[in-house]
Amino acid sequence: MGVKKMLDLTGKVALITGGSRGLGLQIAEALGEMGARLAITARKADELEQARHTLAGEHVETWPIVCDAGRPEAIGPMVERVIEHYGRIDILVNNAGASWSAPAEDHPLEAWQKLVNLNLTGTFLVTQAVGKRSMIPNRYGKIITVASVAGLRGNPVGAMKTLAYSTTKGGLVNFTRALAGEWGEYNITVNAVAPGFFPSKMTRNFLDEVGPKVIARTPLARLGDEQDLKGIAVLLASDASRHITGQIVAVDGGSSVV
Repeated sequence: MGVKKMLDLTGKVALITGGSRGLGLQIAEALGEMGARLAITARKADELEQARHTLAGEHVETWPIVCDAGRPEAIGPMVERVIEHYGRIDILVNNAGASWSAPAEDHPLEAWQKLVNLNLTGTFLVTQAVGKRSMIPNRYGKIITVASVAGLRGNPVGAMKTLAYSTTKGGLVNFTRALAGEWGEYNITVNAVAPGFFPSKMTRNFLDEVGPKVIARTPLARLGDEQDLKGIAVLLASDASRHITGQIVAVDGGSSVV
C-alpha cells in the first residue's frame, strides 16, 4: 500500500470531543481534509454551529452534538447517537479539557474535582464507550488523546501554577500507555499528543505576560500555531501509524527536551 493510500481517511468516522474551537477544531479540519466524516462535541451549541459552518466551508461533513464530557451521564447517550448516525466510530480524538491556575496550597477542591471529572474521568468514559460499542466489536480503532507537555514534567519555576491540570495530563500519559497494552489485541492503537504552548483561550492571558520568555526557551524559537497539530493527528488517525501505539508525541518546538 502506498503512503498516500495509508494516510487517506476517506470513509472513516471520527469523533472529536472539544471539537468546536482551538486544538480540537484544528484536528477536525485536518481529519476532514483527509476525507473523514466528523462528529464534534462541545458544551455550547453556538460554538458547535460556528465550527460546523467553518468546516462546511472546507467541504467537510460534520455532525455537531452538544455534550458536557464532565457529566458522566451525558457520555453514553452521546456515543450512542454518533453510532446511530454514522454506524460506527473509527477514530476517537479525546480533546475536551480544562485548566485552572492557583497555588497548590490554595487550590480549590471544587476546581480540582472539575478537572479530574473532565480531563481524566470524561476521557476514560468516552474511550470506554467508544471501545466497547464500536472499536472492539469491529476490531479496528485509532485513539488519539490530547495530553500536554505539562504532563511530562513539573512546571518550570515561575511558570503557571497548575497542579490539577498537570496532574490530570500526566494521568492521560499513562492512560495512553496502559490502554495501548490492553487493547492492542483488538487492532486498536492508542497514542497521545502533548502540545506545548499554543495561543488559545486557555493560554491567552499567560502568553500575553511571558510569551517572549517561552519562545526564548524553545529550540525552534516559536509557539505552536493553527497548523502544527494537523500532520501528527493525520498520521496517528491513519493506517500509516498501524505499528505505533502507546506513544506520547510532544509537539512543542523542542521545549520539553532542553
